[in-house]
Amino acid sequence: MASGFFSNDPLPAEARIACRVEYDGTAYSGWQSQPDEHVSTVQDRVESAFATICQQPVRVHCAGRTDTGVHGHCQVIHFDPGVSRSCKAWVVGANANLPPDIRIHWAVPVPAEFHARFSALSRRYCYVIANTPVRPALLLHRAAWARRPLDAAAMHSAAQALPGERDFSAFRAASCQSVSPMRNVEAVTVRRLGDLVVIDIAANAFLHHMVRNIAGALMLVGSGQRPPDWIADLLAAGDRTKSADTAAAEGLYLTGVTYPGHYDLPATPAVPALLWALRGD
Repeated sequence: MASGFFSNDPLPAEARIACRVEYDGTAYSGWQSQPDEHVSTVQDRVESAFATICQQPVRVHCAGRTDTGVHGHCQVIHFDPGVSRSCKAWVVGANANLPPDIRIHWAVPVPAEFHARFSALSRRYCYVIANTPVRPALLLHRAAWARRPLDAAAMHSAAQALPGERDFSAFRAASCQSVSPMRNVEAVTVRRLGDLVVIDIAANAFLHHMVRNIAGALMLVGSGQRPPDWIADLLAAGDRTKSADTAAAEGLYLTGVTYPGHYDLPATPAVPALLWALRGD
């Protein structure tokens, strides 16, 4: 694991910096900056915080753009500051200029060829569902809600049709701008933790709304409205109109990004224990 990401030693002005960003996406119109200056995004807030430190505009690049209301537990970014500051200054200084629902957890120098998006080998998302008769107040905006009892084992079985390099057109948003619907899903698990049902999925990359569309379909399986083999049928048909509605954004978390080991980035931390402490078992 990389060390010294709270070092006070100044870095060269030409150094490229990578950071881990955590954010509650509830108040933001997604990660990416928008043309409308009245729309608040996570990227805008992060760039503004770094610009305050640099006294000049800063452009950041992320591992994966998240939608309105989606949360980032381990978003990775990089930027080229053009000024000399220490790793500690980037963390402490940025957090002093960020709202409390966005935090920088570490900053490390990386080689000039590192790119937060294009150097990534895979991304990992968790989709969290509160499976309770009444919507839980304490998980408002932090978990999706399903009133019908969900069979997590059936959902897990159905999800095993997803791993591999496949055409995910059945789970692709109509607005998706990706050139290809092909993605390589590495693994999917569905498990119950008390009142929570958690879908954990990793892939080389994801199409627009892909995880939320998969979650919506798996919830139909879990509630008994569709059989487990329906997921495989959807994949084979490749027809988005035959699938389920897109699941709510509030249940989705970007939980990790994997890079080649030679970049020596800090290890991805576990998902906050508080979320699991509220599961009710």
